[in-house]
Amino acid sequence: MRYRLRVAPQAEAQIREAARWWWENRLKAPEAFSEDLEEAFGLISLLPKAGQPVRHTRINELRRVLLGRVRYYLYYQVNDASEAVEVLAPRGRSTR
Repeated sequence: MRYRLRVAPQAEAQIREAARWWWENRLKAPEAFSEDLEEAFGLISLLPKAGQPVRHTRINELRRVLLGRVRYYLYYQVNDASEAVEVLAPRGRSTR
């Protein structure tokens, strides 16, 4: 069963900004961000528990998946009761 996918308004704006930056600054793979994002959307709607659990004091069922080529994490929240996944934010992966 596929979970409904919702993108929070703040995450939507951050996604547009990141995709635009990638398009303008990564000339060898301008569509990589968008392609990785679409792949992640498909994964988390089919397998919402596939992402790595993330501890958070206020957000239950917070998870993240790595957008491998672009090195961003996509943070999302799973709601099993409503069979929905809400995308909360894309974040650049730190290189510590």
